[in-house]
Amino acid sequence: MTYPDAPYHADVASGPPQGRAHWVTAADGVRVRVAVWPEGTRGTVMIVPGRTEYTEKYSDAAAQLHARGFASVAIDVRGQGLSPRPAHDRLVGHVNDFKDFQIDVDAALAMCTDMDLPRPWYILGHSMGGLIALRTLVRCPTAFRRAAFSAPMWGLPLPPHRRFMGWTISSAAAAIGLGERSARQSGNAADPAAAPFEDNLLTRDARMFAWMKRQITTYPDLALGGPSLGWVWAALREMHACARLAAPGVPALTFLGTDEDIVSADSIHVRMASWPNGELQMVEGARHEVLMENAELRGQIYDSIAAHFDGRFPTPAP
Repeated sequence: MTYPDAPYHADVASGPPQGRAHWVTAADGVRVRVAVWPEGTRGTVMIVPGRTEYTEKYSDAAAQLHARGFASVAIDVRGQGLSPRPAHDRLVGHVNDFKDFQIDVDAALAMCTDMDLPRPWYILGHSMGGLIALRTLVRCPTAFRRAAFSAPMWGLPLPPHRRFMGWTISSAAAAIGLGERSARQSGNAADPAAAPFEDNLLTRDARMFAWMKRQITTYPDLALGGPSLGWVWAALREMHACARLAAPGVPALTFLGTDEDIVSADSIHVRMASWPNGELQMVEGARHEVLMENAELRGQIYDSIAAHFDGRFPTPAP
């Protein structure tokens, strides 16, 4: 199958020079953008980005993986990057159901098959992408040999009253057709290009923060603001459902910064404690984006990911 070329902003990316992007049509007709860095001898890593993210942001991950012998792909899941968004406001991050993201993953997997990308295949999910990847591993237990996660969104650190309000308001909005409306209290997320480095919750590295910001100021169509009420309702349902599932049999390595303040650290600890062949690595001083911290730390993390993908750890459970 032939996949049409899609825009790939190499001038603000840092991936291997072979990087390119394609349009991939999902089973429901939605056309999503998938970036491909095809060269590698040790397999291919499917990268599932977090909320607000896009493929160029993971060009650094592609470069790190390429340096260790892996090809990679990254998905603009629907509702962000250059994939389709709500017509009334491109800055609102929206999805009706997280099952829709699985359709996007399936389309990307089909593309990997058609392009005969190097095997074995692995999956790496950050934040929201970690929740999507978890569901994929449950659905498709043989598609990926191993998995890695960065601050996966397996729960949100909400106090009980905000959790109750989130469930109540978002479900009511979706029921009466207002799911694409922006969720309240999105704050600076409504204008991500204006976010200051000081007190940001993503990274302690000013250079990486500036690089990420330069991408969306150079190409504003990549930027995404706060979530929709429909996204909140869909995310709450999916986190609740996945929390009740047994851990997949696929060996997993998860990274969590000690200064995490966006997703629920408790949910990650609980999940990894019950994951056979699972390992949780705490990253001292790191914030939410452990893959976007300083160069030395990123190198150590990708060394660990490569070792994990090669089967050197975690140690299989008896």
